[in-house]
Amino acid sequence: MYGDRTIETHQGYKFVKIMFPQVVFVGAVAQLLGGVAYIKDTLWGETKPNRVTWFLWMLAPYIATAAALSDGVGWAVLPVFTAGFVPMCVLLASFINKNTYWKLGVFDYTCGGVSILALVLWYITNEPVIAVIFAATADGIAALPTLAKAWSYPETETSAVYATALFGALTSFLAIQMWAASEYIFPAYLVFINSAILFAIYRKRFATQQVALLGGRRKVDFPLQ
Repeated sequence: MYGDRTIETHQGYKFVKIMFPQVVFVGAVAQLLGGVAYIKDTLWGETKPNRVTWFLWMLAPYIATAAALSDGVGWAVLPVFTAGFVPMCVLLASFINKNTYWKLGVFDYTCGGVSILALVLWYITNEPVIAVIFAATADGIAALPTLAKAWSYPETETSAVYATALFGALTSFLAIQMWAASEYIFPAYLVFINSAILFAIYRKRFATQQVALLGGRRKVDFPLQ
């Protein structure tokens, strides 16, 4: 037994019987709610999504979903599919309010081009595992412009979408039935990239709080005469 899951080995793979597969749907709903928060902030002009990132974030998860389904993956792929559906909605919302447009530069287009190249490499391969690797690579390169923006201008991002995406990706591991690489590579990548963006968004806030805390202590320890 492995927690509430029974593991059986067959031809080198581990098949897991899930006692509570509903957790995948909970993760998918959480991602949708996070997406709604991001879309709302985009429509109100508080968040400025990078269109290169969000366009490619729409494509890569769909590619990973198609590859995983072709390899026999079940409901564990639902959070990955949702990871592509939400960016599609965000991208559409960015065209409704022109004040949410984030100016694109050479770095953005370069990342977009390399990401598309990775997608092309996926298209010409029939191996599901390699396809998922290319999809994760394309998605990661596409994330770089937003990661850089979140690092320098965290106020232009809404953290809820990344927090719920992180939660959704984690639920995938609870629904894995066959421990094949095509089933866990992309969810593992989603855990990493969403954690990185959340850190970029909150690092300044944490730093400011630490400075304020240390400043208050200094005032107590060394009062002015």
